[in-house]
Amino acid sequence: MLHKIEQKIRSIEELLAILDDLKADCKERFLADKIYQGALLHYLYLVSDSSIALAEMMIKYKNLRKSNSYYESIDLLGEYNIIPAEFAYDFAKIASFRNFLAHHYERIDYKEICESTLAKLSEIKLYLEYIRKSL
Repeated sequence: MLHKIEQKIRSIEELLAILDDLKADCKERFLADKIYQGALLHYLYLVSDSSIALAEMMIKYKNLRKSNSYYESIDLLGEYNIIPAEFAYDFAKIASFRNFLAHHYERIDYKEICESTLAKLSEIKLYLEYIRKSL
Protein backbone atom coordinates (compact mmCIF):
# COMPACT_ATOMS: atom_id res chain seq x y z
CA MET A 1 0.00 0.00 0.00
CA LEU A 2 2.85 2.39 0.81
CA HIS A 3 4.19 2.04 -2.73
CA LYS A 4 0.76 2.92 -4.17
CA ILE A 5 0.53 5.99 -1.94
CA GLU A 6 3.95 7.17 -3.08
CA GLN A 7 2.91 6.62 -6.72
CA LYS A 8 -0.27 8.64 -6.15
CA ILE A 9 1.75 11.49 -4.63
CA ARG A 10 4.08 11.52 -7.66
CA SER A 11 1.08 11.47 -9.99
CA ILE A 12 -0.44 14.48 -8.22
CA GLU A 13 2.89 16.31 -8.43
CA GLU A 14 2.95 15.69 -12.19
CA LEU A 15 -0.59 17.06 -12.51
CA LEU A 16 0.40 20.14 -10.50
CA ALA A 17 3.36 20.73 -12.83
CA ILE A 18 1.03 20.59 -15.84
CA LEU A 19 -1.39 23.00 -14.17
CA ASP A 20 1.48 25.37 -13.37
CA ASP A 21 2.31 25.39 -17.08
CA LEU A 22 -1.32 26.18 -17.91
CA LYS A 23 -1.50 29.21 -15.57
CA ALA A 24 0.05 31.70 -18.00
CA ASP A 25 -2.50 34.00 -19.67
CA CYS A 26 -5.32 31.88 -18.31
CA LYS A 27 -8.16 34.38 -18.77
CA GLU A 28 -7.34 35.15 -22.38
CA ARG A 29 -6.67 31.54 -23.32
CA PHE A 30 -9.73 30.20 -21.49
CA LEU A 31 -12.05 32.39 -23.55
CA ALA A 32 -10.26 32.00 -26.87
CA ASP A 33 -9.22 28.35 -26.94
CA LYS A 34 -11.69 25.54 -26.29
CA ILE A 35 -8.91 22.94 -26.25
CA TYR A 36 -7.07 24.91 -23.55
CA GLN A 37 -10.33 25.27 -21.63
CA GLY A 38 -10.99 21.54 -21.78
CA ALA A 39 -7.43 20.65 -20.82
CA LEU A 40 -7.42 23.02 -17.86
CA LEU A 41 -10.73 21.75 -16.51
CA HIS A 42 -9.69 18.14 -17.08
CA TYR A 43 -6.43 18.54 -15.17
CA LEU A 44 -8.20 20.39 -12.35
CA TYR A 45 -10.65 17.50 -12.11
CA LEU A 46 -7.83 14.94 -12.11
CA VAL A 47 -5.83 16.71 -9.40
CA SER A 48 -8.88 17.15 -7.16
CA ASP A 49 -10.06 13.57 -7.69
CA SER A 50 -6.54 12.23 -7.09
CA SER A 51 -6.23 14.25 -3.87
CA ILE A 52 -9.41 12.63 -2.59
CA ALA A 53 -8.20 9.18 -3.70
CA LEU A 54 -4.98 9.80 -1.77
CA ALA A 55 -7.02 10.57 1.37
CA GLU A 56 -8.92 7.32 0.92
CA MET A 57 -5.66 5.43 0.48
CA MET A 58 -4.29 6.97 3.67
CA ILE A 59 -7.44 5.98 5.56
CA LYS A 60 -6.93 2.39 4.47
CA TYR A 61 -3.17 2.47 5.12
CA LYS A 62 -3.64 3.87 8.65
CA ASN A 63 -6.57 1.52 9.27
CA LEU A 64 -8.98 4.34 10.13
CA ARG A 65 -12.74 4.13 10.08
CA LYS A 66 -14.31 4.24 6.63
CA SER A 67 -15.53 7.61 5.41
CA ASN A 68 -19.04 8.16 4.08
CA SER A 69 -18.16 10.88 1.58
CA TYR A 70 -15.28 12.48 -0.29
CA TYR A 71 -15.48 15.45 2.06
CA GLU A 72 -15.30 13.21 5.10
CA SER A 73 -12.24 11.42 3.69
CA ILE A 74 -10.23 14.64 4.00
CA ASP A 75 -11.88 15.53 7.31
CA LEU A 76 -10.85 12.17 8.81
CA LEU A 77 -7.22 12.90 8.04
CA GLY A 78 -7.55 15.98 10.23
CA GLU A 79 -9.46 14.13 12.92
CA TYR A 80 -6.62 11.60 13.21
CA ASN A 81 -3.87 14.27 12.99
CA ILE A 82 -2.49 13.04 9.69
CA ILE A 83 -2.94 16.60 8.46
CA PRO A 84 -3.72 19.59 10.72
CA ALA A 85 -7.43 19.66 11.59
CA GLU A 86 -7.91 23.30 10.57
CA PHE A 87 -6.21 22.66 7.24
CA ALA A 88 -8.37 19.56 6.72
CA TYR A 89 -11.55 21.56 7.33
CA ASP A 90 -10.65 24.04 4.58
CA PHE A 91 -9.02 21.55 2.22
CA ALA A 92 -12.05 19.23 2.32
CA LYS A 93 -13.77 21.76 0.05
CA ILE A 94 -11.78 20.15 -2.76
CA ALA A 95 -14.44 17.42 -2.69
CA SER A 96 -17.16 19.95 -3.54
CA PHE A 97 -14.94 21.40 -6.25
CA ARG A 98 -14.38 17.94 -7.73
CA ASN A 99 -18.13 17.30 -7.78
CA PHE A 100 -18.78 20.69 -9.34
CA LEU A 101 -16.31 19.95 -12.14
CA ALA A 102 -17.84 16.52 -12.69
CA HIS A 103 -21.48 17.56 -12.74
CA HIS A 104 -21.82 21.32 -13.33
CA TYR A 105 -18.96 22.15 -15.66
CA GLU A 106 -21.28 24.20 -17.90
CA ARG A 107 -21.50 26.81 -15.11
CA ILE A 108 -17.75 27.35 -14.80
CA ASP A 109 -16.72 30.94 -14.08
CA TYR A 110 -13.45 31.34 -15.93
CA LYS A 111 -12.45 34.33 -13.77
CA GLU A 112 -12.87 32.24 -10.62
CA ILE A 113 -10.84 29.41 -12.16
CA CYS A 114 -8.07 31.66 -13.44
CA GLU A 115 -7.84 34.09 -10.52
CA SER A 116 -8.70 31.99 -7.48
CA THR A 117 -8.56 28.28 -8.14
CA LEU A 118 -5.16 28.20 -9.84
CA ALA A 119 -3.77 30.31 -6.98
CA LYS A 120 -4.84 27.60 -4.53
CA LEU A 121 -2.71 24.84 -6.07
CA SER A 122 -0.15 25.54 -3.35
CA GLU A 123 -2.67 24.06 -0.87
CA ILE A 124 -2.41 20.74 -2.68
CA LYS A 125 1.38 20.91 -2.44
CA LEU A 126 1.06 21.52 1.31
CA TYR A 127 -1.38 18.60 1.58
CA LEU A 128 1.21 16.34 -0.07
CA GLU A 129 3.86 17.53 2.41
CA TYR A 130 1.60 16.64 5.34
CA ILE A 131 0.87 13.22 3.87
CA ARG A 132 4.56 12.50 3.30
CA LYS A 133 5.38 13.43 6.91
CA SER A 134 2.81 10.96 8.20
CA LEU A 135 4.11 7.97 6.22
